[in-house]
Amino acid sequence: MGKGIEALDGAYHILFIAALTVLACMVILCLIRAIIGPRVADRIVATNMMGTIVMVIIAILAVMLGEGYLMDICLIYAMISFLAVIVLTKVYMGVYRKKKMEEERGEKDGGAGVD
Repeated sequence: MGKGIEALDGAYHILFIAALTVLACMVILCLIRAIIGPRVADRIVATNMMGTIVMVIIAILAVMLGEGYLMDICLIYAMISFLAVIVLTKVYMGVYRKKKMEEERGEKDGGAGVD
């Protein structure tokens, strides 16, 4: 009976390693999207995805290593990642609104001077 449980543990270990490898590749792809993303929105979404994937990696490591404190770290990381995305979005929206207002002022001033 003990041999079957050891085999199951080995199978889970291989599954966890495969999942961690796939997730690491996904983080690298998200990093590439965050760097070369054509728009700021693409970069923000890629950053959010990277945070989510890292949380999943930490959760898998917590199960794999049997360490409960890693779940606490995962929850703290989730809160920090959420706040970072909110701050990035607020900053982006502020810059976007400022640029939009400057364009509207430029159109009003430019249109009056042409006539």
